[in-house]
Amino acid sequence: MNTRHLLTGIACVVVLLLSACASGPKTSNRPVDPMNVKVAGGVNRDFLQAVEYMQGERYPEAIELLQDVVTREQRLSAPYVNLGIAYFRTGDEKHAEESFLEALRAAPLDPVASNELAVLYRHQGRFDEARKMYTDSLALHPAHLPLIKNLGILCDLYLQDVNCALAQFEQYLNYQPEDPKVSIWVADLKRRAN
Repeated sequence: MNTRHLLTGIACVVVLLLSACASGPKTSNRPVDPMNVKVAGGVNRDFLQAVEYMQGERYPEAIELLQDVVTREQRLSAPYVNLGIAYFRTGDEKHAEESFLEALRAAPLDPVASNELAVLYRHQGRFDEARKMYTDSLALHPAHLPLIKNLGILCDLYLQDVNCALAQFEQYLNYQPEDPKVSIWVADLKRRAN
């Protein structure tokens, strides 16, 4: 996972989300449609500044700013995801997990939040929880490449499930056939499977 590319992608998505058309306040327990959320300009500005801090690996500053952003705007998952990534990068896994869970509260099975939480679970040795997070999110987002690739990594390196890993990496290559690393992994898995 290339966090720098992920953060840039999150920033682009959130710029679109934060500038989307207006809607009224949340009136049910269902997740808010992020394309129908009006967000104050200051929240957008602070979020983008926090993304810049993260790109510069200035995680304490990013955390401080993102904490303020999520206090002011709790309906969108992206600020919570970035807050979780910043906490994880500083070694604060407890707050990282809490942030990813808040992102999933705002947007259940959001593929980016699900992937990040599953990576954290994998890092903590919570392999069954990681696998469930990947598979549940993939059921709704079957073409989300980080989920596919990271489930393959989990299956291969941590669960020693060659068939699962091979299936994930082959699916990944259907979308990214030019990825040389994954091509090598598939060849190795096929060799081991025989």
